[in-house]
Amino acid sequence: MDSELSGDVVVVGGGVIGLTTAVVLAERGERVRVWTRDPVERTTSAVAGALWWPYRIEPAASARAWALRSLEVYEELAADPDRTGVRMVEGVLGEGDLDEARAWVGERLPGLRTATAGEYAGDGLWVRLPLIDMTVHLPWLRRRLTEAGGVVETRTVSDLAAVAAPVVVNCTGVGARELVPDPSVRPVRGQLVVVENPNVRTWVASTDADGEMAYFFPHPDRLVLGGTAQEDAWSTEPDPAVAEAIVRRCAALRPEIAGARVLGHRVGLRPTRDAVRLEREPLPGGRALVHNYGHGGAGVTVAWGCAAEAARLASP
Repeated sequence: MDSELSGDVVVVGGGVIGLTTAVVLAERGERVRVWTRDPVERTTSAVAGALWWPYRIEPAASARAWALRSLEVYEELAADPDRTGVRMVEGVLGEGDLDEARAWVGERLPGLRTATAGEYAGDGLWVRLPLIDMTVHLPWLRRRLTEAGGVVETRTVSDLAAVAAPVVVNCTGVGARELVPDPSVRPVRGQLVVVENPNVRTWVASTDADGEMAYFFPHPDRLVLGGTAQEDAWSTEPDPAVAEAIVRRCAALRPEIAGARVLGHRVGLRPTRDAVRLEREPLPGGRALVHNYGHGGAGVTVAWGCAAEAARLASP
C-alpha cells in the first residue's frame, strides 16, 4: 500500500454503490479516487438485472428515503437513455399487493395499478419503473466521475485503515466480509441468462408458490432472464442446469422466450446483511472511514440516496 496521501477521499469499490458515491463526492468539490479490485465492467453490479423497486431492506425507514431519492435521479437520467442507460419501462410485478405498494411509494408512481388478466395470469401490479442497462450505466458513471475530476484505478486493498487518505469510503460489497472484517455479510448468488430479444417490450418479475423466481427485463438489443437467490453460495461459475431452469420459467410467462438465442450467462454475488451499514468511524491520525455496504439486491434501488448520506458522513 502506498504511504503517500492519495487525495481527499478514496472510495474503495467500483460497483454502482462505489461509483455513485464517488460521483456525489466529486461533484461537491472533493478530490476523489476510486480504487477497485475488478474493472468496473466486471463488478457484481455489472450482473444486476437493475430494475428500480423498493426492496425490503433494513433500516426500513432509511431505505425508503434512499430509494425514493434514487427514483428522482433515475427519472431525470431517463431523459437521455442512450447516454445514461436508464429507461422508464412498463411491466408487471407478480404477486404484488397494491395497498402495500402504495403505502411504500406514496404518490410517486401515479400509474401504479392492479394488472389485468391479459397482462398477467395471476395477482400482480402494473407499473412503470426505471430499468437500468448496467453495460451502459456503469461506464457512464465512470465518465461522469472523470468529468468531475475523479480518478478510477484498478488496485486491491487489503487493509482499509492503511489507505493513506483523510477519508476512506468502504463500498466493497461482499468483499467487506473479509476486509472489515464483517462476518454478517453473506453472498446471495444470482444467475442470469442473456438472450436475443424476441420483441419483448415490457418486463415481468414473478415468484411462484415454491419461491422460485422468474423475471425478464427487456433492453433494445437483448433480454435479461433471471433468476436465483442462493444464500451463502460463493461460486461465480454459471450452472447449465440452473440456466435451463431460468429459461424454462421465463418461457412459461412469455412462450417466445423459449426459442431465443442465448447470448451469454452471468453470475453475481449480492452482498446481503441484516441491515445496510452506512456509518462513520474514526481512523488514527484524525482520519475517517465511512462504511456504505450490505445493500443485498437493492444496490441500484438505493444507490443515489445512500451516496448522498455517505457524502454527508464524509464531511468533516
